[in-house]
Amino acid sequence: MKENVIPKTICVFCASSEDLAPVYYEIAAGLGTAIGRQGMNLVHGGGMIGMMGRLSKAATANGARVTGIIPETLNRKGIVSETDTEIIVTPDMMHRKATMREIADAFVALPGGFGTFEELLEIITLKQLKYHEKPIVILNADNYYDLLLQQFEVAYSQHFANESYRKLYFVCTSVDEAITYILNYRHENIYDKYLKS
Repeated sequence: MKENVIPKTICVFCASSEDLAPVYYEIAAGLGTAIGRQGMNLVHGGGMIGMMGRLSKAATANGARVTGIIPETLNRKGIVSETDTEIIVTPDMMHRKATMREIADAFVALPGGFGTFEELLEIITLKQLKYHEKPIVILNADNYYDLLLQQFEVAYSQHFANESYRKLYFVCTSVDEAITYILNYRHENIYDKYLKS
């Protein structure tokens, strides 16, 4: 069995809004650039606007193969990316997320809205339940996730979540930290004892 296999495809969850502060577009472009320069590939939600668009264009410009996965209802001109290497159209959101999980070797959550929250929490939950052993990064750009992370602390302090689950994900504030964590990731089997939580 090979050890320290470098993940080749990074799945990124993020916003598709065009009304955000510039810092968020910059972090998305920075992550896309880093993915390409590391010789990795990108899988994302297939959109052409907002952070998603900046991310995919930067990854493409730096040599990454970019796979966009979009549900049929969003497969429309002006929404779906026109620069991705490949677009996969799924029948619904459930199949979209399943396809993203299957293709990806690691997950990064950039700032986003309800869809990003849902994708992040689902991928953490699936790791907790041993459906996958892949690295998960919460890139807390401009302190965007501070309040969500505070809610996690409430869950830990009131025993809704076991303290060991902190190791299911990694929180950072920079692209370099995110990439370094993914490159050096080793899965740690920490939760057999707490599977009921």
